[in-house]
Amino acid sequence: MNVGRLYNYYHYLFLVHCRCRSYSRHLRYGNFVDNIRLYVRGGSGGMGLPRLGGFGGNGGDIWVVAKKDITLKQIKDKHPNKRFTAGVGSNSSIHALRGAKGEDSQVFAPVGISVTTDDGRILGELNCEGDNLLVAKGGHGGSLHSGFLPSKGQTRQIRLDLKLIADLGLVGFPNAGKSSLLTALSHAKPRIASYPFTTLRPEIGKVMYDDHKQVSVADLPGLIEGAHVNKGMGHKFLKHVERTKQLMFVVDICGFQLASNTPFRSAFETVLLLNKELELYNEELLGKPAILVINKMDLPEAQGRLRELETHLENQEESSHLFPEDVIPKSLMRFTHVVPVSATTGLGLPLLKSLIRQSLEEQNIIETDGQRSERLLKLRREIPTSSIPIKPSKTLASSKLFLCLS
Repeated sequence: MNVGRLYNYYHYLFLVHCRCRSYSRHLRYGNFVDNIRLYVRGGSGGMGLPRLGGFGGNGGDIWVVAKKDITLKQIKDKHPNKRFTAGVGSNSSIHALRGAKGEDSQVFAPVGISVTTDDGRILGELNCEGDNLLVAKGGHGGSLHSGFLPSKGQTRQIRLDLKLIADLGLVGFPNAGKSSLLTALSHAKPRIASYPFTTLRPEIGKVMYDDHKQVSVADLPGLIEGAHVNKGMGHKFLKHVERTKQLMFVVDICGFQLASNTPFRSAFETVLLLNKELELYNEELLGKPAILVINKMDLPEAQGRLRELETHLENQEESSHLFPEDVIPKSLMRFTHVVPVSATTGLGLPLLKSLIRQSLEEQNIIETDGQRSERLLKLRREIPTSSIPIKPSKTLASSKLFLCLS
């Protein structure tokens, strides 16, 4: 009897342990899904009618359509087998010689989706609500050319890859205070703790202004050295940076050390390393406008370290040679603004909010002017020179009159 009770007790502890592990795993990784694989198949065509020359209907197509308030997790939950098949075309008959087309199937996906094949070939991107992409075409209906036999629809495996679209992306090493900064600037409530990896899935916050203007800010999982080769959150983080309009580097004024067996990095070294990780992943990211935020200015010795950092930033090329070669990027990023703040006390946050908006508005003006110039250049290329009327000059007109009189 005692043995049985003991067995039941240990069995109960085991079940509790398993549930706790499952719950902690759920807390750790959350419900965020940014990549799913789907099987799509276009509908087969309908049979033709040989004795009357009737055509079968074409099979339905599969479309991916961008829609707001849709997540990849919702697709995964609603379609656990992740299979989408379009309708079959109707057969030709005496009552309807031309068969009806099969019903199309739509896969509603979030805005910001990149659709690729299994081998990585990009089929298209859906960046605005209502954008759609044909991913599997239906088969042809039976006709005279095919001996009135239909063809099967297109079949393929596709991947939906979400890249978040935001005005600003926070870039920094773990524990730089990105989540605290996002909370202080916006209404987002990311997990915050004293250990490094608190952000394991992207968070989007909205910075609100007095005139109701909103700016979206993405808090992305912290980088570690080697992220460009997919270490840590690696590509899962860096792919989201690609679609943000601007970058905001967040650096701990006191420096950073991931673990006891890794080297300590000063604030300036941290800036160089972040610069290098982005450069090694995709050099085009360095072309984005960037703001440098120096966080944790409420800590002791922060002012002295800030002066040291400012000296290095004013002479980046000279200062970078003081550090190991593996830390130095080929191209040094130039920041539009350098802002010291404290996410804890609120120091510098009003100025940062103002500069964020100013920087985005300046970029919009530059992009608008560039788009106008491109449109004008395109119009000039499209309009042939011969169609532009040329007014004869007075000299030419008088010379013609002189010839006529003579």
